[in-house]
Parts: sequence; structure tokens; C-alpha cells
Amino acid sequence: MGVDATFMKKIFLISFLAMALNAQAQVVVSVHETAKDQPVIPAEIYGQFSEHLGKCIYEGIWVGPGSSIPNVDGYRTDVLNALKALKVPVLRWPGGCFADEYHWMDGIGPREDRPKLVNNNWGGTVEDNSFGTHEFLNLCEMLGAEPYISGNVGSGTVEELAKWVEYMTAENGTMAELRAKNGRREPWKVKYLGVGNENWGCGGDMTAQYYSDVYKRYALYARNYSGNSLFKVACGASGDDYEWTRTLMKNARSKMNGLSVHFYTVRDWNHKGSALQFTPEEYYATLAYSYRIDEILRNHSDIMDAYDPQKTVALMLDEWGTWFDVEPGTNPGHLFQQNTMRDAMVAAVNLNVFNRHTDRLKMANIAQIVNVLQSMILTDGPRMVLTPTYHVFRMFNVHQDATFVPSEASCGTIVSCDGDVMPSFSQSVSRDSAGLIHISMANPYLDKAVSVEVNFDELKPRSVSGEILKASAINACNEFGKAPQVQPARFNGARVSGKKLTLTLPAASVVVLEIK
Repeated sequence: MGVDATFMKKIFLISFLAMALNAQAQVVVSVHETAKDQPVIPAEIYGQFSEHLGKCIYEGIWVGPGSSIPNVDGYRTDVLNALKALKVPVLRWPGGCFADEYHWMDGIGPREDRPKLVNNNWGGTVEDNSFGTHEFLNLCEMLGAEPYISGNVGSGTVEELAKWVEYMTAENGTMAELRAKNGRREPWKVKYLGVGNENWGCGGDMTAQYYSDVYKRYALYARNYSGNSLFKVACGASGDDYEWTRTLMKNARSKMNGLSVHFYTVRDWNHKGSALQFTPEEYYATLAYSYRIDEILRNHSDIMDAYDPQKTVALMLDEWGTWFDVEPGTNPGHLFQQNTMRDAMVAAVNLNVFNRHTDRLKMANIAQIVNVLQSMILTDGPRMVLTPTYHVFRMFNVHQDATFVPSEASCGTIVSCDGDVMPSFSQSVSRDSAGLIHISMANPYLDKAVSVEVNFDELKPRSVSGEILKASAINACNEFGKAPQVQPARFNGARVSGKKLTLTLPAASVVVLEIK
């Protein structure tokens, strides 16, 4: 006899609520600051992603020098300043799916002469190519960010990618002369080159075996010029497609520096749900589903270890984040969604996970930087707001290029109505070049505060300070023309006693501590 699906869902929900009520309200964190030979957390773990999609580039970053919106050489001033404060370490461009239909020659030369095309991937809007290679690489220089170029393999040619690399990085030759003619005499430094994007899907609908051969051909002709050394990234798997990783590592590992993976927090691609209107059960289900990335990173790393025990090939999570239904009344192809305290919790939990995987994981790029999916910034004409996710990234940037410090937390688990399991507390620890220790923590519970005791191996803290991010409701967001509902505040709740810290994390909050 079959079991009624609705009945089973109720049983899961009852079990989940019982666990939430009975789970530990007290957590003990053990910090091993004396551990030796720990990896550095690459700044690129806090990377960003910008695609020609909706209002990410146009209006979000670029308004043009003739715009009435205040700008610096066409880059809108408010967004530029906000991104500088974020300390963006690396920026991926021009896609995404757009990259494998992008022909870079369309985006150079006088802007009025650049061809217009229809953006077939994202909403059918007209792309005027006014933001191209020069505009992107100049932006990276202004931000102090490493450029991450996503090359066209799906519809481009080997020669096209090879000449693009030469145009950007060669000091002499025909491509360098063309670059100089277009206003840039000195070559740029371009570190990261993605050889294709999602080539299993929108980037060419290829098999892993076929793509591995294609990758080697394209990568061969992407040369190093004028002292520039390319870090070549092969297109990797979607989520838990471990066979793709196995095939690429078997066939192409000696030709690549990095291998990507993509994972979005989407429980059901046919019913993504609202970014703003959701139940407590949907909140926990979203957060626990996002925690699957811990297992996915671990499993991909294990496969890579089997072929590359010296860890010479980096794992690059160059697309991740929440993906909900677009806001009502907006173009479905522009992927514009609001950003709430729920998104901030997802960001904090994921970043804490990433920090623990940096022996293999060397980059992560959230999707996307402005106006698209789980963005840092939203704009509406001349207006701009910083999202809850922005604040998490800004608070957590203390971990960039810091040394990882091992830690573990004694806590319970949360089991969602979908059956996904995650710890009921999230933390990571690092030590920066000045010797300061930073601890980032997140309490995912909606209905209870958590008492936390932090114990060090030997350290006796002299002082502790911090910031907290919380809101009056889990679906609180920052809206145009209104006072922000979600923004960081000083946190003075930690107390020092010998080798111990004690504090209380309010429900659904994120705290980052600095310890001297």
C-alpha cells in the first residue's frame, strides 16, 4: 500500500519542529590557534561575478560618462565606492551563459561604432556593447581586483580566444597596436582565464570527454605574454556531477590550473519560490539545502585528490548563491530578486564552509554583484541600496588572505522538511598578518538565542570587539527610499575570562569578532 505524500511531509515537519525545540541552545567552540602549517584563506574565496544580464552591467555598474547619474568615467560613483569598501578580490566577466555568445571584438573601439545584438540568453534585450574589454579591465584596476575573463568556447574559435589574450596582455605586436589605437598603450595584467562556461549546457551541450579535448586545444593557444602568467580554469561540473570532474582530471589535469564547479541554492527549478514571502519551514529548507555545498566540495576534492595528491589543480566555485523567482512585474530574463536576512544567513553559512575547504578551494564567485540573483547591491535609476548579503561580505572580508585556524563546535543539527541536514551553529576562524584573530559565527535558529563559549588552546585574549547583523524579521530587506532594515551594528556582548570568551548570539544573527 502506498504512503500518502502529504502525510509524510507532515511527519517530516513535525520531526523538524521537535528537533528545533529540543536542539542545543548552548554551543562550545574549541579554537586551536596553536595548530601549525594551516592554509591561507585566499582572498578570492570572497570573489564576485558580473554578467551581461538584466541591470547588472548597464545601470548597475556602467551608466556612461554622459549620464545624469553621478559617475567616474561612466562607472556610477555610488556603486564604485561601495565595491571599494567591499574589497572585491576578483571579478568574473562577461558570463555566465552570455560569455559563450560574446565576441570580444564587438566591445572595443569607439562606443558609437560598436555593433548591437540581442541578448538571447537573458530577456531578449539589446546589448549595445558599450561596456567591453577596456571598460571591464579598467574597472578591475580601479577596484584593485583580479580580472577573471570567461572565454567563448561554445560559439567562438581558438583563434578568437588566442587573439583576445594577446590583445589584453601583449606588449608588442598587431593586437597590442590595436589596443593602443583604442586608448590603452600598456598591457593589462590578467590572471584568471576561464576556458568556456557551463559547456555541459549553455556553453555547447558537450560531454565531459569531448570538452576535455576541446579545453586542451583552446588552452594551448592561450599564451603568456610580456610577463603575464595565465591561471587557466577548465569548465567543471554542475553540482554533484562527479563523473565530469573525474573525466576532466583524468584527461586534462596537466593542462589546467583550476577546475570550476557551479552550485545554486535552488530546491526546485520549476518552483523556486519567492525571495520575500516564505514560511519558517521554507527558510530552514533553503538554508539546509545550501549546506549541501559542504558535501559537494568535499566529494569533488576527494576525486581531485585521487589524481592530484599534491593539490596542484585548484577547485573554483565560480558560481553560487540563492536563486528565487524574479520580483513581480520585472523581466523574467533579468533575474532581479530582493535580498533578505535569509540571504545573509545563507551567505554567512556558505562562507564559513568555504573557509574550511581552502586546502583545495581557491576561489568562489557569488552570483551576481549588482541587481541579479543574490547581489551585493540593488539600483533603481539614481537610487542604490546595499543588501544584507553585502554586509556579510563586508564583515567577513577580514578573513581574506588570513591563515585558517582550525576549530570545532559542539552543537546539534537542523533537519529540514526536505530531509536536508545542517549544523545548528556555523563558525570559522582565521589569524591575519597582524596577529589578530577573527571568528565569524551564525545562529540559524529563528526562535531562540544561542549561548556560546569559545575556548582557546593557549591564547588569553586581552580584548574583543565585533559587529552583528540581525533584523526584526527573517524576510526583512533594504528598500529604495526607506531607512535600511538590515545593517550591521557594533557588538559588545562578548566577555573575556582567561582562555575563554562567552557571548550570546540572538536568533537569526551573524557576528564577527576581532580578538587581540
